[in-house]
Amino acid sequence: MTWLRRRLSAEEGSALVEFVFVAVVVFVPLIYIVSGFSAVQRGVFASTAAAREAGRAIATAPDPLTGQERALRAAELAVEDQSVDVTDLRLTYAPAGAGCGSAGGYTPTLTPGEEFSVCVTVTVRIPLLPEFVDANTATGQFLVERDRYVDG
Repeated sequence: MTWLRRRLSAEEGSALVEFVFVAVVVFVPLIYIVSGFSAVQRGVFASTAAAREAGRAIATAPDPLTGQERALRAAELAVEDQSVDVTDLRLTYAPAGAGCGSAGGYTPTLTPGEEFSVCVTVTVRIPLLPEFVDANTATGQFLVERDRYVDG
């Protein structure tokens, strides 16, 4: 029995060392991965919500200039709501049937019955990565169909 007591007394404090080792090797990377995924998901939510709100804002506008101003402000508010930096926002429009890849050269006229897509692209910044690593983007698209029976 004395050999067992000597062995146990020699291992005192080793559980603390093992716990710290496991915490550093397992938990720190796990927390970083979870925070990275949540940043990406936040960017996806921000772009989708911003496209939807911008589409609703421009669809109800009386003229194209006012509509684009309303759409930009609505997109900014939706992006801020997800705690994403507004400077990382890009709002473009695409004709009906075209994807967001071809967006940018189209300007909605807001004629009755017009269909177009609102595309919002948000740059996703992953925590603890340098500023020049910002190639990750999330794009949200919302199809707007202007009401056919509009006054004016």
